[in-house]
Amino acid sequence: QVQLVESGGGLAQVGGSLRLSCAASVSGRIYSSHFMGWFRQAPGKEREFVAGIRWGTGKPYYADSVKDRFTISRYTGDNTVDLQMTSLKPEDTGVYYCALNRGGYETTARTYDVWGQGTQVTVSS
Repeated sequence: QVQLVESGGGLAQVGGSLRLSCAASVSGRIYSSHFMGWFRQAPGKEREFVAGIRWGTGKPYYADSVKDRFTISRYTGDNTVDLQMTSLKPEDTGVYYCALNRGGYETTARTYDVWGQGTQVTVSS
């Protein structure tokens, strides 16, 4: 069973940058057909798709709200997925989760099979 652990959250100022990382345990296997996603959840709001990447091809997908500001990358050698966040805005604040979807590309949280514990990102003005 794959387990996911996020790291790299913290406090940033508006316009600043943060890099999140998600490490998958080697006890489970990530297949080329799988899809890795980053979601975020702000207080009182639903969990929303931020970015995702096809494990096999590395093709990225982004929510419109983060396009051209965030970059997702995957490293198959050490089973990690990073999210580089730049030009941060206060509305980027929330708990960021890494998740695995065995069925492929999806933006709906309930379709994902494995979740990390989340890491807090706070953007202050």
